[in-house]
Amino acid sequence: MKCVDVKAPGGPEQLVIVERDMPAIGASDVLIEVAAAGLNRADILQRNGAYPSPPGAPPNPGLEASGVVKAVGQDVTEFKVGDAVCALLQGGGYSQFVAVDAGQVLPIPRGFDVVQAAALPETFFTVWSNVFEFAKLTQGETLLVHGGTSGIGVTAIQLAVALGHTVYATAGSDEKCKVCESLGAARAINYKTQEFVAEIATLTNKRGVDVVLDMIGGNYLARNLQALAVEGRLVMIATQGGTKGEVDVLRVMQRRLKIMGSTLRAREVEFKRQMKAQLLKQVWPLLENGKIKPIIDKVLPMEEAAAAHAHTESSAHIGKILLRW
Repeated sequence: MKCVDVKAPGGPEQLVIVERDMPAIGASDVLIEVAAAGLNRADILQRNGAYPSPPGAPPNPGLEASGVVKAVGQDVTEFKVGDAVCALLQGGGYSQFVAVDAGQVLPIPRGFDVVQAAALPETFFTVWSNVFEFAKLTQGETLLVHGGTSGIGVTAIQLAVALGHTVYATAGSDEKCKVCESLGAARAINYKTQEFVAEIATLTNKRGVDVVLDMIGGNYLARNLQALAVEGRLVMIATQGGTKGEVDVLRVMQRRLKIMGSTLRAREVEFKRQMKAQLLKQVWPLLENGKIKPIIDKVLPMEEAAAAHAHTESSAHIGKILLRW
């Protein structure tokens, strides 16, 4: 089979087409013929040599894919050959075929085509596990989403709004702010021209928000804590702004704040299986009835993976970029 892999750590030009053996499948695995793969920031980190695949996972990038089931392991009863599915992966999505535990595979929602569905797994697993499982956003609470037009951002805005929450977002241009508001954000803040802490204070009558979903890190840490309400929760999922920040410990104590973070890739299959069950129950109906939808910026041929990575790094995109065979 063909794969896109990283020739050597470096820029987008290091992505090349290679040939590999077909993956073997275990008793609990599903073999998927990949139609499309979603591009994620983690793929760029992997290309740069900073985020290798976990032991035992395919070595090439790709944390989510969609396609058609070609074979199933002897213990798999949930899927059959010919089913249209999408899957959360530990790696290998940029391949023509991928084997993955059935606990990380979901049926494609009704009304979705097989390419479009590649935009679903990584963002919805990430948002559900962090915002609703770890940070426990509950009815009547408010959410601040940084990077509101990223794949994670557009998912978090739509999902929280659909579940009845007031959502604020940050983005890097007035155009992107309008997109956030069109997706349901009560207000989007242009972080290049406005200070989000002051804006959140004004919007919430100095109360602050209950949960912040942050993919920036760095110097956002101190400001995120300032933007939180009493007993607010900060959940960090990426470090685009750096890995170190300042914590006002007294503020954390006095306002009973919680700081948490997570990565999804190396989590055990059982955790992902639990999140899958929640998605099928709580989220897939919202996708099927049109209350939420994936926002897709571009669909490019897999052979243009380098251009797709360059486009992502430019931060010009809104929503997900997909690579299709």
